Order: sequence, then C-alpha cells, then structure tokens
Amino acid sequence: MEYLTTIEMSEKWNITSRRIGVLCSEGRIDGAIKKGKTWLIPSDAVKPEDARYKKKPEEDKQ
Repeated sequence: MEYLTTIEMSEKWNITSRRIGVLCSEGRIDGAIKKGKTWLIPSDAVKPEDARYKKKPEEDKQ
C-alpha cells in the first residue's frame, strides 16, 4: 500500500496540510497512521465530508 504525507494529500484534495492533520487526529481519515510527527495517509483514502455543513434531504430541495 502506498502512503502519502499531509502535504501531498493537500495538493490532491485542495485543502491545507494543517486541516488534513486535524482530520487525521480526529480519526476521520481511514487508514491514516502517525509515524513520529508525520501523518501517513493511504493514497486511495477518501476525502471526508465537511462536517460544518449539513446536507439537505431531497424533499427539502423542492
């Protein structure tokens, strides 16, 4: 399995590496492991949804 750093993932997901570190520490990225001070994230990891916004149900959109 190939792992990427927070900096590499920040370029892939278009968010800051600091935010990715927070998501890792909160356990919101599956498979992320900490090696020393560095977070290693699987290259096929899925970007978590932004918890600040709630999705509206389909019936509310109409």
